[in-house]
Amino acid sequence: MFSTTIRTSPYRLSRFLELKSAPRIRRNSTSVEPPPAGGHAPSIATSELLRTTRESALRTPGLSWAEDGLATSTTMVGGRETRKMNTYQAVRDAMSIALTRDESAVVFGEDVAFGGVFRCTMGLAEEFGRERVFNTPLTEQGIVGFGIGLAAMGHTAIAEIQFADYILPAFDQLVNEAAKVRYRSGGQYNVGGLTVRTPTMSVVRDTVIYKLTTRLRNMVGVKGHGGLYHSQSPEGFFMGAAGLKIVIPRSPIQAKGLLLSSIRDPNPVVFMEPKILYRSAVEQVPIDDFSLPLGRAETLIPGNDITVLTWGTPVYHCETAIHMLANPPPSIEQHIPPSLRSAKVELIDLQTILPWDIETVTESVSRTGRLLIVHEAGMTLGVGAEISAQIQKRCFLKLDAPVRRVTGWDTPVGLQYEKFNIPDALRILDAIVETLAY
Repeated sequence: MFSTTIRTSPYRLSRFLELKSAPRIRRNSTSVEPPPAGGHAPSIATSELLRTTRESALRTPGLSWAEDGLATSTTMVGGRETRKMNTYQAVRDAMSIALTRDESAVVFGEDVAFGGVFRCTMGLAEEFGRERVFNTPLTEQGIVGFGIGLAAMGHTAIAEIQFADYILPAFDQLVNEAAKVRYRSGGQYNVGGLTVRTPTMSVVRDTVIYKLTTRLRNMVGVKGHGGLYHSQSPEGFFMGAAGLKIVIPRSPIQAKGLLLSSIRDPNPVVFMEPKILYRSAVEQVPIDDFSLPLGRAETLIPGNDITVLTWGTPVYHCETAIHMLANPPPSIEQHIPPSLRSAKVELIDLQTILPWDIETVTESVSRTGRLLIVHEAGMTLGVGAEISAQIQKRCFLKLDAPVRRVTGWDTPVGLQYEKFNIPDALRILDAIVETLAY
């Protein structure tokens, strides 16, 4: 059967993409044929999922305008303006709006007054003053603890943890304090005004992704790689923390709208920003104050043969895999049966990890009969494990194949081999083919 012949080692699977991007040497010739500009498949910079026109941006599903502090879900777009932004600019724009509209709002963290490692707070201290945008000592537990105190006193606290890898010293403050304050006090106190921003996921590049800042590359010591302390995806660690919300945007519009929703949500929120998308994802973003709903997934590509569920950076790897399924490059064409190339793949961006949109996912899997979950964190006890269990319970009689997961390996992220740790397009494609052929 095809499902057995497609299987090969992770090393060989990952080598396909490496070989694909390498120059091809013609026989009986010393000339080198370069690959097509941008590669053979869509990537972040060329993704069709990004809203690059004003009209498409203003019609983003779920977008609600904030008029004089009141959210309205009107679809009116006349008079609305957009501006081309990458993700870090959209994050900065959201915080600027929050600081403008809410006099109790403050932004703080390591180096935020200088703009931060990824420049997300550039110019905010000059615009709003050093009393509202300020640096903290290097203490993640102290940053979150300080934010809890501010929020308990009625302020809007927007804290930054410089890398998600270093949120773990604040784990006790988040899980044992922030998440439980309302419950332990019988509703007398709450810290819903606390939002903790933090960059997450890998920093590995491909040929069409913009380079990271020189400062980041010097910090991690290896060009374009974050390794074991700057490339982790710890969102799964918070899955059991009732009282918290966990949000991961995929693009500038989502970053701005979901961050403003997180800041205004009556619960503490951990807002994780995929760092490779800070500069590589670019959209036309509405300049007005708007929000996007938390706890709701978005169907990016409709389909009826298999559901692919993911969030953050892997959204774009999944898009590439879907493109390769329909139009396989010559190097892997023999591994993709022609009968599967016309399969309609439904791609869903989960967006809010906790609480996750179980209704949307269940409805999709009930129609398609197959589910593939993709995330950069390791497989063991990752977010995909909880989703798999719930879908198996709710869709058992509708499933035509076992729920499949494509994840990072259960190892520390390798400094030299980060590209082989993440679920790249070819590993995702392999899983789609096996699931369809089951």
